[in-house]
This record gives sequence, structure tokens and C-alpha cells, in this order.
Amino acid sequence: MDYEKQIARAGLYIKAIKLRPDNPFTWASGFRMPIYNDNRMFLFFPEYRELLAKGFEQILQSEKIICDVIAGTSTAGISPATTLADHLKKPMIYVRNKPKDHGLQNQIEGIDAESDLQEKTVILVEDLISTGGSSAEAVKAIRYANGKCNYCISIFNYGLDKADQIFNNLNPCCKVLSLLTYDTLLKVAKEISYVNEQQSEMLTEWRADPFNWGEKHGFPKIEK
Repeated sequence: MDYEKQIARAGLYIKAIKLRPDNPFTWASGFRMPIYNDNRMFLFFPEYRELLAKGFEQILQSEKIICDVIAGTSTAGISPATTLADHLKKPMIYVRNKPKDHGLQNQIEGIDAESDLQEKTVILVEDLISTGGSSAEAVKAIRYANGKCNYCISIFNYGLDKADQIFNNLNPCCKVLSLLTYDTLLKVAKEISYVNEQQSEMLTEWRADPFNWGEKHGFPKIEK
């Protein structure tokens, strides 16, 4: 089953993914970008939660990846990680972006703060890979807790070079596998006439030079 195209159509249909090259979004970094992704929109639809879980299962099977534990990133990775863990009947944890500042100061939830992952193999589930920084930090946290984490699977991946560099620079490197890539998203968007030819060209241009794209088209970075 072609999960990638199904997820692209679903994401555009429920507006989890929006393409707007003529009036770009402002990302948290201040850069004006023609795409916005909110995979939390999938939460509302049980059929799409199931679709994501089956897509992840297919990735693990095709790559012959065996794991002991499923981990989700806080907060958007928690739901897809839970559904996948339920499918696979595996233990599940989630990783905070930083340790709590009170109580037992956990960064990884689901194991006792005075214990660790005992060298178990962990698959990290992320909703979105953009620049990769927060996802790579989650991998480091799992490894710091004595877990083996060499794979990160995500719902969507912008395919930015910066993310590839960050994951490749981890020691050992962490391989990223995604249900939906930017290139496939554009193909589907054209097929269903979500974008016209001119908009498609602008979106293709963004993929080649995302951090200078806005300036070139009259949408400078907004300094915060």
C-alpha cells in the first residue's frame, strides 16, 4: 500500500499541511516559509491515526528494524508513538525537551527516574523533521539513559540538508525514515490541483534554498 501518497492527500484534506507560496507563513525562527505542518490535526481522525501506525509498521518491516521500546517526542510525537506501541505490543516512553525542574527531574517519562533503559533498542517517533535539532536532542537523551537509539521515524520530513547534517553528526549516526517527504507532497498537491504550475515552481524553488527563499520573493525574515 502506498502510505506516502495517502498521508499526503489526508494531510492536505484535513489541513494538517498547508501550502501558501503567495502568502507565506512565519515560522518560529522568523523565516517566511510557504508551507506549514501541524500533524496534531491527525489526532481527531481515528482512521488517520490508524493509517499512520500502519505506515510506521511498514517502514520497520521493510527496513527489518527490531526494537524493544517505542519512544515519542513531547508533545506531538506522543500520540503516534502510543498508537504504534499498541500495534506492536511494545513498551512506550516519551522524551521531554528538557528535564523537569521539580520532583524527580525526569526527562524520559515511562521509566523510573532512578533506573535507565538497560541497553534496550529504542525507536524514536517524531511528528515532523525540519532542521532536526530537537529530534537529535531526544536521541541524545535516550542514549544518555542507556538506550540504543539509531533510528528516528517521522510522519513528515521537509528534507532539509541541515537536518541530515545533524543526524549524521551524531555518534553513532541516527537514520531518519519518514512516512511523507516534501517531494512526494508536491507531486500529490499538483495531482489534486491543490497548487497550480506557478505555485508548484515556487515551492520547488523553496526546497532548493529554504532560508533565502522568502527574501528573494519579497518576504524578509521577521526579527524577534
